[in-house]
Amino acid sequence: MGLHPLEFSECYLDSPVFREKIKAHEAELDKTNRFIKELYKDGKNLINATKQLVLAQRKFAQSLGEFQFEYIGDAKTDDERCIDESLQEFSNFLKNLEDQRELMMKNITETLMKPLEKFRKEQLGSAKDERKKYEKETEKYYSSLEKLLNMSAKKKEPQLQDADSQVETIRQHFQEESLDYVCKLQEIQERKKFDCVEPMLAFFQTVFTFYHQGFELANDFNHYKKALQINIQNTRSRFEGTRVEVFELMKRIREVPQEYRQTSPISSEGYLYVQEKRPPPFGSSWVKRYCTFVKEQKILHMVTFDHRSGGKMGETESVTLKSCVRKTTDVLDRRFCLDIEITDRPGTVLTVQSLSEDDHKFWIHAMGGKEPAGQYLGKTYSKERGIDAQLDDVGLSFVKNAINAIETRGINDQGLYRVVGVSSKVQKLLSLMIDEKSNDVDLSTCEDWDVKTITSTLKLYLRSLPEPLMTYGLYKDFIAPAKGGSPESRSQAIHCLVHKLPEMNCLVLGLLMKHLATVAAHSKLNLMTVANLGVVFGPTLMRPQEDTVAAIMDLKFQNIVVEILIEQHDKIFGDVPGASSPGLSAPTRQSKKLSVRQNRPLAVYNPKTVDLQTVSPDVGSNSDEASLGSNESMSSQSTASGTPPEKANHAPLLASLSTGDSPGVTGGGGKRAIAVYPCEAEHESELSFQVGAIFSAVAPSREPGWLEGELEGKKGLIPENYVEML
Repeated sequence: MGLHPLEFSECYLDSPVFREKIKAHEAELDKTNRFIKELYKDGKNLINATKQLVLAQRKFAQSLGEFQFEYIGDAKTDDERCIDESLQEFSNFLKNLEDQRELMMKNITETLMKPLEKFRKEQLGSAKDERKKYEKETEKYYSSLEKLLNMSAKKKEPQLQDADSQVETIRQHFQEESLDYVCKLQEIQERKKFDCVEPMLAFFQTVFTFYHQGFELANDFNHYKKALQINIQNTRSRFEGTRVEVFELMKRIREVPQEYRQTSPISSEGYLYVQEKRPPPFGSSWVKRYCTFVKEQKILHMVTFDHRSGGKMGETESVTLKSCVRKTTDVLDRRFCLDIEITDRPGTVLTVQSLSEDDHKFWIHAMGGKEPAGQYLGKTYSKERGIDAQLDDVGLSFVKNAINAIETRGINDQGLYRVVGVSSKVQKLLSLMIDEKSNDVDLSTCEDWDVKTITSTLKLYLRSLPEPLMTYGLYKDFIAPAKGGSPESRSQAIHCLVHKLPEMNCLVLGLLMKHLATVAAHSKLNLMTVANLGVVFGPTLMRPQEDTVAAIMDLKFQNIVVEILIEQHDKIFGDVPGASSPGLSAPTRQSKKLSVRQNRPLAVYNPKTVDLQTVSPDVGSNSDEASLGSNESMSSQSTASGTPPEKANHAPLLASLSTGDSPGVTGGGGKRAIAVYPCEAEHESELSFQVGAIFSAVAPSREPGWLEGELEGKKGLIPENYVEML
């Protein structure tokens, strides 16, 4: 029979049998405590042993990856080349496996070790505390009871009544503690059934998931193994033939050797570049100084130090900081700059340059700096700079004028919209263009204003509007789809929201997006891809009304929205939402096993849910320099012929097998094909391309659903249902 239940009524009797029952319960909890401690110790040993195994496996994989076969002669066959690369592939397989093993051990720590230790400390530990209190109250009660019973009956009645009252109070405390202790014992006895077993279930789920990952890797490896076996067999066959010839030659040499003889926290420190202004005409220079900012006193110590002069240290200069503001590139054509106002010399502003964007943020935070008024957030330049920019016919005329000038004169200029103009010229041009009396200048023919001044003026005009072009009211609505959903749902949501904008806003935004798409189309020359343009125009076209950290954190989503607007400008601004006819869907192709290089996440048992959640593999994509946008913004780059079909997954390791040296591959010489859908490569063996790309030397691949071909001098795999043969 198991443990006897502890009845609450027995707490008042406190019989010997009751005490024996309590001891049995306590003994069981002590046994459980020892079991968990021992299991925890064994688990730690298991984790440490596995870590050692991981290290050994990784070292083995590293040795495999670093070794290369040397071959006799000055060239290798394709089979030999594949064999030569096989050690690296074996290394990759092992590394992938060990990645999964490390993830398994991490999950074991989280799902088994920590819950068991938590149960032992919180539940069993609390039972021990209750036990001590119970024993203390027991001793106190029975001691006072004996003392009461030993009192002389000749004591005065008030003394006897007082003693009776004290003992009664102690008895009540004892019985209450007994009730609590009995309840706690039985609660823990029941709780351990799931609090101990559920983590073990999670442990085995994690372990078996790891072995399942190994099974999946084995399936992937089988693909590569079969191809490599062919390479090895071909090489062995050649070796046997060569070996026969070698022995024949050796035999002949032995017979006539002469005929064959020949030879043959208190402060922040780091480097800043400090602008030192000099009298005309010398301008200013930037001197590298090692700076120490004492936060409490707000003192900045600067010492000149030049590594190139043998590490010579100059004198130290100290200033007391009053304020620190980020300096925008509209004002100074240098990145990562700060304006520091100092109290030592009233009215003096010290301009410094940090070493990187991260370093820039570090110094702003250290000095308690802030963004300049009008930068990104709810403020505008109009109040600060006295510019009365309005979204009216005059503004629309300027936007058209500027776009025409940029596309006519500087569409191929490198860093278009990134390279800024001189601030004073930008201010002057904007004042001129928004003045009805003097805005008739044709910027496309006027050489007085260079392209970077025009681009900076256009951005300044958009930032100086009383309200962002995409409005405060719709800001959160625009941001929401960028934070989740499928690419198609993002595009549809933004499509609908654009048509909720005021008529003039929608008109100007459409003109601008069409222009930016033209800029991105010349990205091979101007280096301004859709992603780059999203970074430039995201905070210019949309921003929240409030100044919050959360708003700053939304910058990346603003960029995504702008990228979608650029990529989908024809559909978004050309069609009313819901009125456009759906595109034709190309057929999908049956998927194969994933590449062995793909690191599958390890499924983790979640005891709070019934179903195990399967996490999708995280597939990276290689995008070339002229890519039209980031992955988040690839909303639906469908062409007039419909949406792109689904590509078949494949093992890219096979791509290294050439058509000439591997069986099952038919040579295709002069065949050509044209792309009917855009494609982003998901493995290094695939080709990225846009609609209309022409491929040469197209031939069938060993991979079902794939072709091999050449594009712009690069060979790789092409999804068969993404192209049409010419």
